[in-house]
Amino acid sequence: QVQLVESGGGLVQAGGSLRLACAASGRTFSAYTMGWFRQATGKEREFVAAISWSGVNTYYADPVKGRFTISRDNAKNTLYLQMNSLKPEDTAAYYCAQYNSYTGGSYYSRGSYGYWGQGTQVTVSS
Repeated sequence: QVQLVESGGGLVQAGGSLRLACAASGRTFSAYTMGWFRQATGKEREFVAAISWSGVNTYYADPVKGRFTISRDNAKNTLYLQMNSLKPEDTAAYYCAQYNSYTGGSYYSRGSYGYWGQGTQVTVSS
């Protein structure tokens, strides 16, 4: 079993920054690609970013490229999402997820992830 716990969300003004963290336990964190997704009220959950097990390869959704940075610390079993230049349209619940290596699939697809955290709310005011 895998437990993923997000933290770091909150209320921030447009143009501000937040750093989300996701603490993982229950499996060998360093062996898995990890991802961040978000879900705004009334919308589908969408891909934000992903990072390979080693941290060498990263992937971003177009709306966040150049503003968000995904990283990981395998020694601390923690995944991060640094969010800069935040916009009101970034308002959403943010979820971390562990990629399902057994079934595979696109890193950009939520169906490729087998374990999810409970989410942390990010609200960006204009």
